[in-house]
Amino acid sequence: MAGSCLPILGAVLLAPVLPKMQDHFGSVAGANVLVPVALTIPALSLALLAPFAGVVIDRLGRKRLLIAACVLYSLCGTAPLWLDSLGAIVASRALVGVCEAAIMTCCTTLIGDYYTGRTRDRYLALQTVCTTASATVFFILGGAIGSSGWRAPFWLYAAGLLLAPAMAAFLPRPTSAEVAETGEAPGGEARCFPVRKMAVVCVLAVFGAIVFYTVPVETAYLLDDLGVKSTGVIGLATALASAATMAGCLVFAKLTGRPERRLPAIFALCAAGFAVMSLAGTPAVLIAGAALNCVGTGLLLPSLVTWAMSRLEYADRGRGTGLFMTAFFFGQFVCPLILIAVESAVGSLAAAVGLLGLATVVVAAGAWPALRRSVAMSESPQS
Repeated sequence: MAGSCLPILGAVLLAPVLPKMQDHFGSVAGANVLVPVALTIPALSLALLAPFAGVVIDRLGRKRLLIAACVLYSLCGTAPLWLDSLGAIVASRALVGVCEAAIMTCCTTLIGDYYTGRTRDRYLALQTVCTTASATVFFILGGAIGSSGWRAPFWLYAAGLLLAPAMAAFLPRPTSAEVAETGEAPGGEARCFPVRKMAVVCVLAVFGAIVFYTVPVETAYLLDDLGVKSTGVIGLATALASAATMAGCLVFAKLTGRPERRLPAIFALCAAGFAVMSLAGTPAVLIAGAALNCVGTGLLLPSLVTWAMSRLEYADRGRGTGLFMTAFFFGQFVCPLILIAVESAVGSLAAAVGLLGLATVVVAAGAWPALRRSVAMSESPQS
């Protein structure tokens, strides 16, 4: 769980100190572009490299790569403490993203290795709870520590050096029923990767990420359109949305049955939240719609992850998890770009969110028969 929070640290820690960083490098050509890129480039690296991390995981093993990635994460993450070149800092941030790809893929794969059934579902839900809560904590820490200077938050990247020894000492070497029965080591035989099974999951993961990140990315702008300028109110709205996401995750952990069966209903719940947000005439209604949507997204992410895990055998799990991470983080990357494009076409952000809600309803309706066929095939004796 702690390892899963490290990529979130990289995503939000620097946001509060970006203005100070911008002032420090104000005389550097292109600083107005490079400073924001320093914040976002780890997520792009993660999205691009997660499939390769998955291949390495399946060949070399989960635990060793996770420990090595945590150490390198700290070394690259703390590099800006002594780097004076903005270009070098951006390069170190790209390397942080490489490490994050390995860490996130390893952590999620290990959950799939260690647990099965309801227990696996609960731990994957807990992973989402931990990462969501850590985003809020890291944002507050980044702002508090950043008062000492824009370099100070980079010290928190040393957390990887604290986690690596604990992982080495306490994480067991993963085993699998397939390995126990056949005597084959993980990745020890040529396999046909389940491309068709994972394709549907990854397509829904891209769209699911767009749905998931719309509220945290766009709520502040929607509140501003309603005349809310107070950062306190905006911060409260963000906190309530995060709490709603965690509530959805906790509800997921209590549910039984196959998670993919619930995906159409979950998408419909997210769409209802978007509809309320798009029609809101007051901040209170907007925040209520955001909370409704986030209960849905709290159910959505663990449902997608557990569905992906259920389709992967031990020897394929690293690659499959890597592909899922790529799909999800690609959706995160394109989310604001898509909404900006739609906003420019329809004239307002609220209308763009409404159209996204309509698209979510369409996806829910289209996913229903496809998911029923998928479940029927997986439950058939031949499969």
